[in-house]
Amino acid sequence: MTHKISAGHLTQDKIEEIILNGYTLELSEETRERIIHCRQYLDEKVANSKQPIYGVTTGFGSLCKISIGEEQLSQLQINLMMSHACGVGERVPNDIVKIMILLKIQSLSYGYSGCKLDTVERLIDFFNNDIYPIVYNQGSVGASGDLVPLAHLCLPLVGLGEVEYRGKRMSGAEIHAQMGWTPIRLGSKEGLALLNGTQNMSAFAVWAAIHAKRLSYTADVIAAMSFEAYDGRKDPFNLAVHLVRPHKGQIATAAHMLDLLKGSELADQPKSNVQDPYSFRCIPQVHGACKDTLSYVKSVIDIEINATTDNPTVCPDEDLIISAGNFHGEPIALPMDFLAIAMSELSNISERRTYKLVSGTRGLPSFLVAEPGLNSGFMIPQYTAASIVSQNKTLCMPSSADSIPTSQGQEDHVSMGANAGTKLYKVILNTERVLAIELFNAAQALDFRRPLKSSPKIEKIHEDYRRVVPFIKNDEVMYPYIAKSVEFLRQENFDI
Repeated sequence: MTHKISAGHLTQDKIEEIILNGYTLELSEETRERIIHCRQYLDEKVANSKQPIYGVTTGFGSLCKISIGEEQLSQLQINLMMSHACGVGERVPNDIVKIMILLKIQSLSYGYSGCKLDTVERLIDFFNNDIYPIVYNQGSVGASGDLVPLAHLCLPLVGLGEVEYRGKRMSGAEIHAQMGWTPIRLGSKEGLALLNGTQNMSAFAVWAAIHAKRLSYTADVIAAMSFEAYDGRKDPFNLAVHLVRPHKGQIATAAHMLDLLKGSELADQPKSNVQDPYSFRCIPQVHGACKDTLSYVKSVIDIEINATTDNPTVCPDEDLIISAGNFHGEPIALPMDFLAIAMSELSNISERRTYKLVSGTRGLPSFLVAEPGLNSGFMIPQYTAASIVSQNKTLCMPSSADSIPTSQGQEDHVSMGANAGTKLYKVILNTERVLAIELFNAAQALDFRRPLKSSPKIEKIHEDYRRVVPFIKNDEVMYPYIAKSVEFLRQENFDI
């Protein structure tokens, strides 16, 4: 299947579809014309203008006052890419790198960046052939765009840097030789167009939003199983409660919980407990607030991935080349920090439910084993969840609250949005692990409620889970079951 890059609106759902289904990309004819038109305008402007144009005929950052001769314009762009490739730390995962390439292509396709057509088409070649440039997590301050990671992303276009192809790491020159390509010769402004922009931050944000949506839904399902195992009361999910405090996420969560519990013998049996702990009673309020946060964050990301974010902005129809600040990551740095807090809270309340399940109350055995004492049972998975939740809390210090001036003070306020993205990535993975541990406990606890049954939906999930992870009768090595639980969350269709 092929997705045509055009001026049309690119949604996060479409990105997920493109990545998961292995779409190839191609430029629409209209897009090709826009790119060519913008490049022709820029070439004419460079040839005829007597005034320096930032980043096109000048140096960069605090070197903007130094003019560059016409014969050196191509070398200026190569030097920019080489000098900015200063990434360190762990590699950016390939699935996020692929989103970065897609977003960079989309941004350049609007015809406001001045890139040559062959440069954009080579990026498409990389995407279509699953060629993953080696990009590092650390190095971007999220101000003049993601200069460092985008330098690593785009160096291979000119035969430099490194890539991974079919599981093998090789140089940019080697991949060109293997594919029978000639490295791109950059024109004026192209290096800046490739390195400026928020595609690294945005790729982390898109990846996080896709997975946060899945985990938000999954958290409701697992919470419903824990609720059943803990013999909870359905009263707090009554929609009458939520209509008088009508937050959308809260109402949606309460309705979802009622739907998940429909037809449950456990939920409908008489209760001796008058109230449940907040981790059960306030599921609609907490899970719902996380849903509302995600909805807001997605609305911001949606604007960002359909924007031109390099500098200067080339506007051929208005005869303008404007040096401004669309590369600044603040618009998405703040929302990514916000989403990290929301997902951390989803893990926080999940761990509290796990704690209640192993606490030896409501008729459940201590640590969810028939013979506690001889067996430690599920004592330590809760420790693990607590450790992860604590780490999430430390990761919730907002990166966007910090700024360190760079480029001799020319870039005197930065967003630190790239750090927000890498922290958010860790919080998402951590939250997935905590939810998997809750499922591990909830399924075990539910088995102690037999012969009573939960709802058909919860019983179906429990049955599917039991094909992967068994009931634990006596102490066993637990970490493989936690790993299998994580994989189950990734593979199971929860009817999202």
